[in-house]
Amino acid sequence: MGKKQKFYVVWQGRETGIFRSWSACEKQVKGFEAARFKSYDTEPEAIKAFAAGTPAFKKASVTVMKNSDPGHVPIMDSISVDAACSGNPGVMEYRGVVTSTGKQLFKQGPFPEGTVNIGEFLAIVHGLGYLKQRNLDIPVYTDSKTALKWLKDKKANTKLLPNETNEALMILLGRAEAWLHAHQWNNPVLKWDTKAWGEIPADFGRK
Repeated sequence: MGKKQKFYVVWQGRETGIFRSWSACEKQVKGFEAARFKSYDTEPEAIKAFAAGTPAFKKASVTVMKNSDPGHVPIMDSISVDAACSGNPGVMEYRGVVTSTGKQLFKQGPFPEGTVNIGEFLAIVHGLGYLKQRNLDIPVYTDSKTALKWLKDKKANTKLLPNETNEALMILLGRAEAWLHAHQWNNPVLKWDTKAWGEIPADFGRK
């Protein structure tokens, strides 16, 4: 039995329209900033969706599908966080941006000695605190599996040892862990699908 035909609607991409294969759709959206697209099971559904115009990709209205489904899309009403580190350990900084526009919301560093994992973890916690202060329950995106694991454990499992150079960073790390234990949050923290969507909007562009 052959694979079921799907139809891909691209509202924002290099070219917009309805595409009959994932490979054709991927050419329009992969690496395209703020690409908006979704798969449909039937052509009439796709035609209707495309004619209706770009939907508001918000938490309440769009289901984020499993990463195995090429039609899944990021929730644009969200923030994205990332870190950059020159060496490991090395000079590290992190930031958070509006996913849909790339507008920077916060940035910390550079710290003279850190790791990218520490930066990714701190960025998530900073993002959660930023949203909690503003009473916003929108998602936070990260491209770091390690930081997601540390967030779940509420503990940064870093091998970086404290010293005079990284003292300020280690204090900040301790405060982040304490914040996680002292607070609750409703914001989903989600894994950014770099393969399908391109680099996370908070990326520093230094690869």
